[in-house]
Amino acid sequence: MAKVELIMPKMGESVAEATILNWHKEVGDAVELDETVVEIATDKVDSEVPSTLEGILVEKLYDVDAVVEVGKPFAIIETEGEASAETPINTEENTVPVAEVAQKVEEEIKEIKETIQLNSSVANRFYSPLVKSIAQQEGISMEILESIAGSGKDGRLTKSDLINYIENKSVAINTTPSPTKTIPTDPPKVATQSSFKSEGNNEIIEMDRMRKLIADHMVMSKQTSPHVTSFVEADVTNLVNWRNDIKASFKQREGQNITFTPIFIEAVAKAIKDFPMINVSVDGTKIVLHKNINIGMAAALPSGNLIVPVVKNADNMNLLGITKTVNDLANRARNNALKPDEIQGGTFTLTNVGSFGNVMGTPIINQPQVAILAVGSIKKKPAVIETPQGDLIGIRHMMFLSLSYDHRVVDGALGGSFLRKVADYLEQFDTNTQV
Repeated sequence: MAKVELIMPKMGESVAEATILNWHKEVGDAVELDETVVEIATDKVDSEVPSTLEGILVEKLYDVDAVVEVGKPFAIIETEGEASAETPINTEENTVPVAEVAQKVEEEIKEIKETIQLNSSVANRFYSPLVKSIAQQEGISMEILESIAGSGKDGRLTKSDLINYIENKSVAINTTPSPTKTIPTDPPKVATQSSFKSEGNNEIIEMDRMRKLIADHMVMSKQTSPHVTSFVEADVTNLVNWRNDIKASFKQREGQNITFTPIFIEAVAKAIKDFPMINVSVDGTKIVLHKNINIGMAAALPSGNLIVPVVKNADNMNLLGITKTVNDLANRARNNALKPDEIQGGTFTLTNVGSFGNVMGTPIINQPQVAILAVGSIKKKPAVIETPQGDLIGIRHMMFLSLSYDHRVVDGALGGSFLRKVADYLEQFDTNTQV
């Protein structure tokens, strides 16, 4: 019998830690390969962590609500075979390879350097990159950071601790009484996720964790990027008629629906090929040009919150491939089954405000991207049709497209030209397309 550590897996480049929401297994339970052991939450998405081996769960290293760093063990499994060389339990019989020690020392040096960059003084405890990033954005010095009580292991400061501190500070500023009144010595209390209170006929409900993250991200985006929004109206009669003709046979053959979203994504990917400078992000005074075209699609959750799964390398997929990917991501988003990596790495975002009956919108850029496209509802309208015999009035399927873009790096010429090109691809949709 051998005891082997289960390691918190890497969940995307910017995810450094995860909070344990629920244990699916108890000590003494049998665990099969790829069977879910624990449910976790990151600042990006909730997810399930499967076991990388089979055996008996003999120890849970963290309780519910504890924060675990990526790459750290969170449980111990007892197996029938020999202990894995990659995750041995530290005993006198086991020795750690020199390369592993060197890598660990290198990582620790990197963490120290990052902490020093945050402030000229050296911190007395570890801070995750996410916590340090928030501190920098909020102008919180290392001295203040060190004074905030942490709820993590060994008193480590978690993101929730820092957010609560910022919220308390904000409430304290907004509720400070006049000089003639006594200033309270205790900090104001922030309602928990499930708490509420009544004020007259009004019920005050605390935001849930995801809503707070969305709020922070949206405010940060508006503060970071000067938003400009351009609009164009497109005649999409051809693609509407094409979809009406093939949707029944497609459903029968593939067992799933074909919506307009894959067609929009295909048009966006083509337009990005024509105008690659829309597929960038900003790093200080540097413009980062992304070679991959990864298109995020904003999806509403049953809870009312929003999540943005990403169609990776959309330009390398045909319409059928995009359709199946979109359906899969949308279904798993509604069932809270997305993997953290599937909502990261986006270089451009599409949001369908038309799905709620809206004709247009002015979306907020999904940082660190520089543009987001909103597609409105498709409406039948009388429109002028140009023919060799002259202009005619006909009933056409029309829709508005709106593009919000970061005016730091995207000017009106680029933003407007890109938006027009997306509309052109939709208007010129080939009705002989096979899927």
